Amino acid sequence: MRHRRTGAAALTIATLALAGCGADSSANTSAKPELKVTGAYMPAPSMDSMAAGFFIVTNSGSADTLTSVTSDLSDDITLHSTKDGTMEEEKSFTVPADGTLDFASGGNHLMFEKLTHRPKQGEKVSVALHFAKSGTVKISMPVQSATYNPKTGH
Repeated sequence: MRHRRTGAAALTIATLALAGCGADSSANTSAKPELKVTGAYMPAPSMDSMAAGFFIVTNSGSADTLTSVTSDLSDDITLHSTKDGTMEEEKSFTVPADGTLDFASGGNHLMFEKLTHRPKQGEKVSVALHFAKSGTVKISMPVQSATYNPKTGH
């Protein structure tokens, strides 16, 4: 009788261990972040000292964190969110596993202050996005019209 209980207990433990392994393999916890940046643009600034920047980061791997941004256009670039109509500076943004981080007008955005020059429509601004795990991702941010809408392309 005792042998049957020990065998049943061992079978139960083995089943639970295998079930746990199956759950871990689908959770994408060991995969590296796989980042792709698209839709980058900067509306032509209306003033000489400040500009905004927008883009989308798509991640097909594990989570990462956008920690900072650098560019020759400014030594003072900050990350911002907009919550309930109020802009707030953020230290970083999480890029979720198998998800997206959206920087769009009216929401998350970059603020370029103390510009080295006022970029004009048609110019391209080089930007380096710094991530905790993925390192630096360099992008080219085209300067669009001040009223540019990425959904319509105008």
